[in-house]
Amino acid sequence: MTTPAAVVPVVPARPAKRLTGLDAARGLAVLGMFVVHIGPHPAGGPAAGGADLLLSAPQGRASAAFALIAGLTLAVARGGTRPRPRTPGTLRTTLVRCGILAAVGLSLASLHPPVFVILGFYAVYFLLAEPFTRLRPPALVASAAASVLLGPVLLYGVAPAFGHLTDGRGSGAPELPDLITPDGLWRILDLVLVSGAYPVLAYFPYVLAGLALGRTVDLHRRTAPWLTAAGGTAAALLGYGFSHLALENWGAREALLTAVQDSHPWAAAAEDPLQEILAGQFGAIPATDWGWLLVSDPYSQTPPEILGSAGVAVALVGLAVAAGRTRPGRRLLTPLTVVGSMALTAYVGHVLALVALTRLAGWEDTGWRETVWFGAVTVAGCWTWQLVWRDSPVRRGPLEYLMHTAVGRAR
Repeated sequence: MTTPAAVVPVVPARPAKRLTGLDAARGLAVLGMFVVHIGPHPAGGPAAGGADLLLSAPQGRASAAFALIAGLTLAVARGGTRPRPRTPGTLRTTLVRCGILAAVGLSLASLHPPVFVILGFYAVYFLLAEPFTRLRPPALVASAAASVLLGPVLLYGVAPAFGHLTDGRGSGAPELPDLITPDGLWRILDLVLVSGAYPVLAYFPYVLAGLALGRTVDLHRRTAPWLTAAGGTAAALLGYGFSHLALENWGAREALLTAVQDSHPWAAAAEDPLQEILAGQFGAIPATDWGWLLVSDPYSQTPPEILGSAGVAVALVGLAVAAGRTRPGRRLLTPLTVVGSMALTAYVGHVLALVALTRLAGWEDTGWRETVWFGAVTVAGCWTWQLVWRDSPVRRGPLEYLMHTAVGRAR
């Protein structure tokens, strides 16, 4: 239950230096999405090692880290472990931020880029997160844990009601034309809640986890980053480990293979029927057997996958913040930090570039060369921008500056 803001004890937040490592972790998440969007497909999977392991690492985890860090950043902006008093303009600033993200996200998706735009979903995440910012830390942690476990179960349960029993999930993002027709509005509801690339029931748990982390852990403390990294590693091992044991040792895989004979007979003859089915809807599980909730493949939107991906993101944050404590570490992280501090600009820029390159330059099959080129140009562009505008508020990035200005006027 949400606790009224008036009864939450508030301690004035002490001034804190910007967490360089948090920007670096966000930058790594952005570049990880570039690898997913542009890099070659990891045909051999992580078990193949080498390049396939590197390509598999950001699959599903980059977007998860992006969402978790968004929740963490929101908590830090509100004062972290010592939350600031709420003001009459707090809700207005949230609505303005969500409105801008929705407008940008729907506009980008309307260009039909070769990727699924996450920003429209982000607008919903931030709007839903607002009531949770009022919770005390224990209630917030409990809410985050419950969402990780129950969100995917609820998603599985409601999918058939939206017409997604055997397939039709895991792809798509809302577009501007959807706003003007009843069918379009239903499509937005379907995409945001159930069938889209980043549905609320599967991805909002990452935001809540980040929000809970920011409210319960002061990353400025000496040991906090290392404890955070250890906790994230434990969560990742628990999520992925439980899934592996359930599938390989406790008979869940055999039960699913039996169920596939009835629900997906076309996949029964494949070398790996389960992977064949998941690949058909970008990793998202069908709603044909409860055993699907035990898999942990990227984008599967199950409790083990969400717990594992959230754990990886938390560990990444802890390690990045720890590295950012030292001068050599900060220098080493600089390429990631400049991208992470301009994440909105970098993300929007990469979507626009992909639209232009696929339509004008005929990009189709991209690989390592295009991935490295894209990453290098992004880092160089963000770095140059911050050097040129180092004495100006615009230094934070053009879109970041516009967002900051609009939100500031709404206060």
